[in-house]
Amino acid sequence: MSDQGVGIVIVSHSRPLGRAAADLASQMLPGPDTPPIEVAAGLDDTTLGTDATAVSAAIEKVSACDGILVLVDLGSAILSAEMALDFLDADIASKVKISTAPLVEGAVVAAVMASTGAELEVVAAEAEKALDPKITQLSND
Repeated sequence: MSDQGVGIVIVSHSRPLGRAAADLASQMLPGPDTPPIEVAAGLDDTTLGTDATAVSAAIEKVSACDGILVLVDLGSAILSAEMALDFLDADIASKVKISTAPLVEGAVVAAVMASTGAELEVVAAEAEKALDPKITQLSND
């Protein structure tokens, strides 16, 4: 086990959205067990877009973690996250999982799971099921 467990990277086309998702996830876990969460979002505070270099830098910031879960919002965020892996040292890249989880719900669930000390595979699996409660609730209405 490393000293930090699973780190989370949020990749969004919108810097305010990425920061808000990270803030929401962090605020669900105030205290010392909050996993490290980095944001690579927008080209600047007002310009939409993603940047593979920024994604790789965010991943490097949490590279001391055993595993790194990358959450993405839209299609080209996936491309930027995949390209970012090419910029990283192979040892760091091997610890990264790009998730199919929904951005906001997935970030919250990932943060909660990571705070328990769960391994990357467990954190990723739970994040990918993050919409299940909403689907269940709305299908019963």
